[in-house]
Amino acid sequence: MENLKTAIIDIGSNTVRLVLYSYDKNEGLREFGNIKTVARLRTYILPSGEMSEEGICLLADILNSFKLILTDYDVTDVKAAATAAIRQAINNTEIIARMKEETGLSIDILSEDEEAYYGFVAVANSMDTPSAVTIDIGGGSTEITVFNNKKLQKSVSFPFGTVSLMQRFVSGTIISAEEREQLRSFVTKQFMSMDWIKDVNLPVIAIGGSARNVAQIHQQQVEYPLSGVHQYEMKKNDLVNLRNHLTQLSFEQLKQLDGLSSDRADIIVPALEVFIALMTVVHTDNFQISKKGLREGLIISRVLQGNPKAYNQYNVFDENARRLALTYKRSEQEVELLVQLATQFYEECCQFNLFNREENDLQLLKKAARVYAIGEYIELDSFSQHTFYLISNQSIDGLSHVERVKLALIASYKNRDYFRRFAQPFETWISKDDLKKLRDFGAILKFIYALNMTKRSVVKNIAMEKVEDYIRLVITTNERAIAELAQAEKQKKHIERVFKKTVQLVFNNERWN
Repeated sequence: MENLKTAIIDIGSNTVRLVLYSYDKNEGLREFGNIKTVARLRTYILPSGEMSEEGICLLADILNSFKLILTDYDVTDVKAAATAAIRQAINNTEIIARMKEETGLSIDILSEDEEAYYGFVAVANSMDTPSAVTIDIGGGSTEITVFNNKKLQKSVSFPFGTVSLMQRFVSGTIISAEEREQLRSFVTKQFMSMDWIKDVNLPVIAIGGSARNVAQIHQQQVEYPLSGVHQYEMKKNDLVNLRNHLTQLSFEQLKQLDGLSSDRADIIVPALEVFIALMTVVHTDNFQISKKGLREGLIISRVLQGNPKAYNQYNVFDENARRLALTYKRSEQEVELLVQLATQFYEECCQFNLFNREENDLQLLKKAARVYAIGEYIELDSFSQHTFYLISNQSIDGLSHVERVKLALIASYKNRDYFRRFAQPFETWISKDDLKKLRDFGAILKFIYALNMTKRSVVKNIAMEKVEDYIRLVITTNERAIAELAQAEKQKKHIERVFKKTVQLVFNNERWN
């Protein structure tokens, strides 16, 4: 599958959402429209187990309004999927038939296992965490999975979610301390019944709107310097402190709180209690957020059916780096040359004990080489500022937020002054030793980048020689390299500062030898 323009209608227990996607083999999966209606369909389930006529009519009205939007966007490829509210309604066969008749849309009711599986697919293909426990808490159900080395091990769907927990435990608008204790005891008991999540000491990755809102509120509280919640990380104590803070606020204050959707003001504390209870049972302090969930899992699975190589869950970053580079007009040939030369240069440095060889360092350098100076696409003179902004201020699948900052610092390197300014807001994130290493790697890439000045890929090899009190770099080319030589001479000062030695450049054209 090379190109796709499609829509997912996600009929949940709390919200009904229409999300529009495009997929291109070079650009990847891109969301270009997202419309949410808060329906709380779970509240229309009668004591008999049926969904009321009022709830059915509400769903039909929402779906018909979505059809008009689909027409405006000229999207005809549509998948509608229903989860807990419809799945749990004993008249769901009638509901599906009526939706087909009244809206023309065919709706698939996802099983509990399918709902859990698609959430896992989204996480595995968009995050670099190899093993984890996932939780997707919706309005009417909560899906838990465990995966090890990106392989799904077990999954379960609990028949409770934020809306149904509110109905069961909360008598007023917001939850009281006594009600919180009862809710916490209930969900803890449910989680403890699953031996395969007890004390596994794996990160907990949370999916869904409640998780995104938790991250957004916390980012507002700490004045977080980056954008995006995908792959955002928190500690258990962060969740506890956030819950304690939110329980002090009135319902009106919660509705006005920055980062919190007003329609989640009543359910955000119950969601936090569920997250904290799961972390306690799992015995972990690591809480991560995935912005990608059920809807992305459905699309990714469909793309993989048409092209099994479209995603690589074992190397999430490289494919996203390839697409990022292509977006900013960096050819694959140029990228591969930068990676090759950066690798050669690093290995030569290690051979002469200029660096202690660390595989993680080499991988970081190679990642940065893939996106070095992509800001040139916007403006050549200010490539450094644009590169740092582009990398640090967008979610890049396969990179944690700290890794994103490290990558941005290396890939945007222009000189020490710019590096210092960009690094300043993150000095508490990264040690001084690591900052120095990042600066050195940036200087190396600045020099390596000069070796492909004309974009002809004429440099084929770099060899290093130690001669008395200076370093000689022998650079082999297969064509004349006048521009490369001139630019390398200009930029070698950056690696001289790294080595604290004079560097002599020798260009050898293999055709002339």
